[in-house]
Amino acid sequence: MEIKIIKDEKNELEFKIDNPTVAEIVRVYLNQDDSVKQGVWRKEHYSKPIIMKIITDGKTAKKALSDAISKIKKDLDKYSDEFKKAVK
Repeated sequence: MEIKIIKDEKNELEFKIDNPTVAEIVRVYLNQDDSVKQGVWRKEHYSKPIIMKIITDGKTAKKALSDAISKIKKDLDKYSDEFKKAVK
């Protein structure tokens, strides 16, 4: 997966990402954070990468992204453990 940062400011982060599934999961988790004012992605054309934009108030955009990724990892670990128990 390739990620390219377009804009990196304290309360605004914009980057290109080539995986729509990951972009949507990150968007959902970002928007659960009260300090995130906008967590969106767009795709201008099917042949171009997704552009994800994060705007925050109260914490930096990078911190909001880091927090969202940490929550995703935690949930994935929980689901992985539950599936392992179910398979036994």
